[in-house]
Parts: sequence; structure tokens; C-alpha cells
Amino acid sequence: MINLARRPRRNRKSAGIRDLVQETTLQVSDFIYPMFVQEGSNLKIEVKSMPGIHRFSLDNLLEELKEVTDLGIRAIDLFPNYAESKKDRFASESYREHTFYLKAITAVKEKFPELVIMTDVAMDPYSSDGHDGLVENGKILNDATLEILGNMSLAQAKAGADILGPSDMMDGRVGYIRKHLDDHGFTDVSIMSYSAKYASAFYGPFRDALESAPKFGDKKTYQMNPANKREALLEAQLDFEEGADMLMVKPALSYLDIIRLLDENFDIPIAAYNVSGEYAMIKAAAANGWLDGDRAMMEVLTSIRRAGAKCILTYFAKEAAVILNG
Repeated sequence: MINLARRPRRNRKSAGIRDLVQETTLQVSDFIYPMFVQEGSNLKIEVKSMPGIHRFSLDNLLEELKEVTDLGIRAIDLFPNYAESKKDRFASESYREHTFYLKAITAVKEKFPELVIMTDVAMDPYSSDGHDGLVENGKILNDATLEILGNMSLAQAKAGADILGPSDMMDGRVGYIRKHLDDHGFTDVSIMSYSAKYASAFYGPFRDALESAPKFGDKKTYQMNPANKREALLEAQLDFEEGADMLMVKPALSYLDIIRLLDENFDIPIAAYNVSGEYAMIKAAAANGWLDGDRAMMEVLTSIRRAGAKCILTYFAKEAAVILNG
């Protein structure tokens, strides 16, 4: 027998020992479940490119949330799907007092007061141009967009949102939103900034869900270049200084190094968005029998936690919760 001082396999020899020495743990409380709401009643429409994910009318959303909360999921990120007829250049519908999205936030908070409600702050679901900022002569106007985002944020806070998620990537928006909220007495509403949001190919199914693809061009003048790493530190530092409570990396799987980078450099929670395209890839491969969908799902989610994400926005939340709950 070879005399070896170290035999790492000894720590893998049984399931009990493997569990004892496991370095990274995944819990249902780590998940934020993205969900989609639309106007109407008795609607539950599957997103074709995201098997198992639906757009709900408010009545069915409230029914679905019973199942979600029973699984132990404690936070959702709610996104609105608006008809084209409600959209304009200025995303006016985003802060109209009786718009269905704001009414949905209030209804969810009233029925599930302990559920954490995160909202999306960006113009694209409400914009006739499909961009995250105000468009003029083919350009995205940064500073003029901030006032719209501020109005949108205040309306969502009034409706009952716990966490605002500015996903627009306009310069200075976190500071503008923080001041606007504080000036109106909403000092307790948190901001989870999309600090390192990359111009990614993995957003396609999400845009199907919201029907919010840009009407022209792309989002590369405001979302980050996938080739850049140090730029993420700059974006995160600015959001940190402007008052963000949590910093997000989006997408997750192709940017695990960015999650690690932010986790090592900032003493506030780091979030990661396991986006629609990442979800769709595993679902498609599993449907074709090319891999074990459940194992791949859990491996992906564990890798995001291992990289340093404290919370994970993922469409797998319900399925993963079932497994984790045993």
C-alpha cells in the first residue's frame, strides 16, 4: 500500500461525511422568484420559451402565491406585461396612480404581508421604444430618464414594494432614486441595484415574457460589454456610494467571476440573476434527454452561491424548493 499523508477521498466516502464537510449550502430562503403579471382575469399563459413559467392575471397570481409561499419562498420579483396600447415614449403608465401593476403590488402585499416584494425600475415594459431610457433622435438620454425612474420608484414604494430593482443601467440613477424616496419619507425601502448588468444574449426569453424587445438597435450603450471585468468594479462602487443596499450581477452563469469580484470587494450583499436564457437552456436540454434537469438545476444554483451570491433571482425557485424541502 502506498503511504499517503493526505487522502482527500476519505472526506467523500459516504453521504453523511460529504454532508458534514460541504462548503456551500443552498437554502430556499436564498431565492427570489421572478413572476409576471398582466391585465385581465382568469389568465395563466405559459411563456413558450420558458417552460413552466407563466404570465398571470392578478386573481391567478394570488392563487399561485399560495403555493409559492407554502414552499417557503419568501421573496418575489414582480414584472408587468403591458399591452402596446398602454405604452408611450415617456413610460407614463409606470407611475399612473391606478395602473394595474401598482394595484397588483398593493394586492399582493395586503394578502401576503410577510412576502418580500421586489419591483423592476426601468422604462422598457412601458416604453413604446422598448428601451430602458428615454429615446430622442435615436439616442438614449441619461439624465432626462432619471426623473421618470424617480417617479416610477416613488409610485412603487407607495404601492407597497419592499425592494426596488433599478435595471436600467443609467448613470446616477441609484443616487437619484435614493434621494427621491428619502425626500418623500420612504427611507425604509431598499434598493438592489443591477450594478453589473451585461448586454447579454441570454435575455431573449424574458423579452418574450414581457413583449418588451427594443424597437430599434440594441442596449449596448447602457448595458455592459461582456468582455469587461474591471468596469464592474466601477459600476458597483458608484452604486455603493449612491446608497444601494445590495448589488446585483446579471446574468449569473457566464459572470461567476464578476459575482466573486464584487463579493470580495463590497461588504453588502451580492445578488445574482439566473436569467431566462440560462433557465431555458437547461429546460430544453432536459426535455431532449441530454442531461438530468434536476441535477443540472441544483448544480447551477450551487455554483452561483459558491461564487459569492447571497441571494439568487431564479425561475427555478419553485422546483429547487421542492428538492430542498425534501
